[in-house]
Amino acid sequence: MWHSADFINLSSPAGTVARMLHETASQGHLARDIALAASSLTLGALLVARRWLPELIAQPVQSFLPWLLAPTLLVAAVALATGSRVGLLTVVLPIATWAVLFVPQLVAGPGSETDTGEFRVATQNLGTGGPAPALADVPVVAVQELTDRNRPAVTTTLDPAHPYVATVGTVGLWSRYPLTDIQRLDLGQGWARALRTRMHTPTGDVTVYAVHLGSVRFGDTDSRNRTLRTLSDLIHQDPADRLLILGDLNTASTDPHLSTLTDTLHDARSGFGFTWPSPFPLTRPDHILTRGFTTRAATVLPPTAGGHRATTATLTQSPQDSR
Repeated sequence: MWHSADFINLSSPAGTVARMLHETASQGHLARDIALAASSLTLGALLVARRWLPELIAQPVQSFLPWLLAPTLLVAAVALATGSRVGLLTVVLPIATWAVLFVPQLVAGPGSETDTGEFRVATQNLGTGGPAPALADVPVVAVQELTDRNRPAVTTTLDPAHPYVATVGTVGLWSRYPLTDIQRLDLGQGWARALRTRMHTPTGDVTVYAVHLGSVRFGDTDSRNRTLRTLSDLIHQDPADRLLILGDLNTASTDPHLSTLTDTLHDARSGFGFTWPSPFPLTRPDHILTRGFTTRAATVLPPTAGGHRATTATLTQSPQDSR
């Protein structure tokens, strides 16, 4: 390709200007390529090495990890628009890593059909609001941040179809099935904000934990980590063949800390299943974890006045003798 500099005497004033413009353009392309490559490599590193990041950085990255796709696509768009081969080549790393991490979650289908009993469970952190109206039709419902202020709305919604209730502090469990052996659990917060009970379903007993783990503050996850370790120890020692954890674990599905539970339990969700904040959810601290069940379906309910959206799961279980 011919350039204007080819027709200009480079020793002349006009040639000097042309040479400077050419060098400036080359330097601009180099700076662009460096910026795009650095952005791509940084995004890729956050996706790949998130387990080894300092806690101050790791906690927000792990909580909102799927959203790294947005800046990744922005880098790809800029590289494409400016014709940066370096940018296009390096952005493949975060795109491929994101796809490996999350595409299987998005395309996974429901469990296989069974001939055994099927029932739904749900959990919702109420915040300052009341429960989602649709929870009235869910047989087993756990709630967190139950207070004197929102209790009337909860009882109005859930009491008519849920004759069996267990509450400990600000955590509650409403059930259509009988509840026995209700235990208060202090997971290390200095007060009870969790319970364990045995639920008697038509196809056998189920051990249920309704929990609200310690809160997370920016750069401070000590309370969450301590209560998560205590809960994990309890679960690993629990001999129940069929077990549920329903609650706000203050731990995103993408947070490696959750693996202390999910290494032996199944996370009953579909896709990302974001639940917080309610108006436009960005992460999923609310979980339904199971042992001895197959997830047939999982949904997140529409927003309410509370801080979190409710999440539900339809489960199937195999008959067994009651313990």
